[in-house]
Amino acid sequence: MSSPLTPAAAPLAHSAAPLAQSVVQSVDWLAIAPPTITAAVALVVLVADLFLADARKAVLGWISVAGLAAAALMLLPLLDGDRATFCLTGDTHACSYTADHFTLAIQFLVLGGALLAALLSVTALKDANRQLPEGEYWFLLLSSAAGAALLPASRDLATLIVALEVASLPAFALVGIRQGNRMSAEAALKFFLSSVTATAVSLMGVSFVYATTGTLYLTRIADGIRHVDSQFHTLAQAGVALTLVGFAFKTAAVPFHFWVPDTYVGAPLPIAAYLSVVGKAVGFSGLILVTVVAFPSYADVWGPALAVLAALTMTVGNLGALRQQTTRAYSAVRLLAWSSVGQAGYLLVPIAAAAYSDDTDKAIGSTVAYALMYAAVNLGAFAVAALVGRSRALNRLSDYRGLYASNPLAALILAFFLLCLAGLPPGIIGLFAKVTVFSAAVDAGLGWLAVVMAVNVVIALFYYLQWTALLFAAPEGEPARHRVPAPLTAAIALTAVLGIALSGAPQLVLRFSDTGLF
Repeated sequence: MSSPLTPAAAPLAHSAAPLAQSVVQSVDWLAIAPPTITAAVALVVLVADLFLADARKAVLGWISVAGLAAAALMLLPLLDGDRATFCLTGDTHACSYTADHFTLAIQFLVLGGALLAALLSVTALKDANRQLPEGEYWFLLLSSAAGAALLPASRDLATLIVALEVASLPAFALVGIRQGNRMSAEAALKFFLSSVTATAVSLMGVSFVYATTGTLYLTRIADGIRHVDSQFHTLAQAGVALTLVGFAFKTAAVPFHFWVPDTYVGAPLPIAAYLSVVGKAVGFSGLILVTVVAFPSYADVWGPALAVLAALTMTVGNLGALRQQTTRAYSAVRLLAWSSVGQAGYLLVPIAAAAYSDDTDKAIGSTVAYALMYAAVNLGAFAVAALVGRSRALNRLSDYRGLYASNPLAALILAFFLLCLAGLPPGIIGLFAKVTVFSAAVDAGLGWLAVVMAVNVVIALFYYLQWTALLFAAPEGEPARHRVPAPLTAAIALTAVLGIALSGAPQLVLRFSDTGLF
């Protein structure tokens, strides 16, 4: 047997050395820092939970908040330019992880959303009086956030699916983490079954795409799928369709939205807030990557399909929310759940428009800008709902009647968030985002979709304005006083400041509209 140092083995070692060196040099640790820090803090929390006494487990929450804040701050050094990691040797266009403007915008949304959900969770876990397992809760939340932060940077289908599942699997447990709660268990089961179905459909679609192109890299798929042999053309079409259907589940697009209302109501409120923003960001970033990056040559297939899905989703979502407003005995969280389905329809519009537009980057940038606006104000609305829920466990719409009398500042802030979601002044950022999406549809020649969107905006005005008016109505009986803990105060203040700042300078969102995907 030859020694590794013999001359016979030397050429092999010599040829392998440059390859190994190139692979090592391609790893940019700063670029992968945000998801890496989040995952590392998750492991720290899991281990620390084993050694901390029950009375001191609250420190795990603050470790998690600090970790998410540190991960978000690591995005700042990346703003100076594009950084790519894990590329194939000699081919910077076939990467598994890329930190471009699109990645940074979505990671900012994901980590910021997770941070605000963590602040809400600190208060929720304290109010639960140890009925929720704190160590497991924080580990699952951080693990899901790490997967969600990884997904927008994924540039091959394998990494994309793995990141999607890392983000989704802990979320199932978080939804059903309240032991002995029948509603929570039912919500977790519905969420689990719908997500497993979506994953199975996506994996079948990915396998078909791989069979026809022989690669998993998104940019190479875009090149290979254009030149598929005629005998594999049907297989390629099936792969594209199944992949899109799988991600439609993740975005809660109609008719794959059925799990959303019960899941939001059954989950702990901070987790409902997390799913409404971070879960939606995961689904939409994945959908953008597989459509405009991997399947641009099939735009004539996914473009009309997404346009129809957008119209159905915004209409069904807004009509569902309108139904919740017919009686004030309905849960405010359920109304926010249906509202989030309607908002998903607006987010789908620019992606559909990208199939018809000459400026695809601008169209996708409209979705990113709208998602950033929606994340700030929707998390703020959930934060105020968490405040009301501390004294009104059912959190019904009737519980918000006369909120101004008991907590004027909270009522004014919630009114501002609702007006932002409706797209009315002084919520200028909401109006700005809707005009941006509307313009994307008109510029792409989708006039009918713009009309459907305009009609839905009017429908949404009704239930948003009714809820707003309820805040300032005369209270029935003695108004409940709401004491606001410091973490909850921080969450409400952060979202309010962000919403007001963006309403004063909406052009700040345009910094993220240049996605850098093309």
